[in-house]
Amino acid sequence: MKRMISMMLALLLALTFLAGCGDKQEGVLRVGMECGYAPYNWTQSTNANGAVPIHGSSDFAFGYDVIIAKYLADQIGYTLEIHRMDWDSLPPAVLTGAIDAVIAGMSITAERQQTLDFTTPYYYASLVSLVRADGPYAQATGISGLSGAIATSQLNTVWYDVCLPQVPGVNIRPPMDSAPAMLVALTSGAVDLVVTDMPTAMAAIMVYPELKLLDFTDSADNFMVSDEEINIGIPVNKGNTELLNKLNTALATLTVADFERMMNEAIRVQPLEVNE
Repeated sequence: MKRMISMMLALLLALTFLAGCGDKQEGVLRVGMECGYAPYNWTQSTNANGAVPIHGSSDFAFGYDVIIAKYLADQIGYTLEIHRMDWDSLPPAVLTGAIDAVIAGMSITAERQQTLDFTTPYYYASLVSLVRADGPYAQATGISGLSGAIATSQLNTVWYDVCLPQVPGVNIRPPMDSAPAMLVALTSGAVDLVVTDMPTAMAAIMVYPELKLLDFTDSADNFMVSDEEINIGIPVNKGNTELLNKLNTALATLTVADFERMMNEAIRVQPLEVNE
């Protein structure tokens, strides 16, 4: 009998502890991002411009994703908590409950939607190319003009998986783990070409003036992509409709002009160096 009472007391204490943990997390929005992908997100040493502390670190995070995350957390009445993670770790972290959402410039692809639920877009990113300004591809007016280029881009992105194979005769090298790494590959001469989105390219040419941005948007000789591949959203765990609805309601208060204004703010204050 005493053993039964002890077991019941232990169970009661455990349930009380778990309930307490649930209360502790109530109202906290745990957001994952790389904190190394300017202008979407980056790491800095101070809280300048409204940067947010990185959980478990003395560093701070800022960028477009942080601006958006701060706005959404405020709108839904949550406290924002930024978690710094590698790109490939972000979806699994949502699935295991380590974080609540990813705000990291992630495209809303059909493959990702199989395991994650996405909000409506919080940015619409056109796809562009970056080459060296003094290189053989600087005068290209379409993707056919990039024929034969040695190319790379970031791992597990539309840039690498969908766009690069469309370049005629392209020599695709292994993907880079991060956007900064692909830019270093380009500036060092290891590759001739990277494909990325417009905000990343705009930020890159501010840091690396030796690069040239090629935008084939108005040409028929451009990358063929679907809307889902250029619309950027916020993934949450499959079935987390409560959080998804809150985030969508908050996003509905913003316009495309608001997105552009926030992105331009991030580009304007990005650090003049690229974190690797």
